[in-house]
Amino acid sequence: MNSLKAREGSIADALQSAENAKEEMAKLQADNQKLLQEARLERDKLLKEATDIANKIKEEAKSDAAKQADKMIADAKSSIEVEKNAALKEVTTKVAELSLNIAEKLIRKNLSDDKAQKALAEDFMKDLKLN
Repeated sequence: MNSLKAREGSIADALQSAENAKEEMAKLQADNQKLLQEARLERDKLLKEATDIANKIKEEAKSDAAKQADKMIADAKSSIEVEKNAALKEVTTKVAELSLNIAEKLIRKNLSDDKAQKALAEDFMKDLKLN
């Protein structure tokens, strides 16, 4: 009878140990599920942060490119304006030189004799008296 009671005690202990192991396994499985869930959340958080950083870098690059393009356009417009003003100044100078040359040739032609010179001087004197 003792051996039967010992055997019952041994079976009860084995059942209790099995039950404890089962509970421990369930607890470990729950812990593993919790860790897995936390890892997934951390992964999702890191992926979102990486995506946000990538988008921010992309937007900054676009903004920098737009600023550089605007600066290049402004520089080109400024350069064009400087070149245009220089060309206009050169044309104005050339026109003035040509006008002076033409005027000089006309005056020389018209005042080539003494009679024309005297008539011009007399007209000039008349204009001075009237003023």
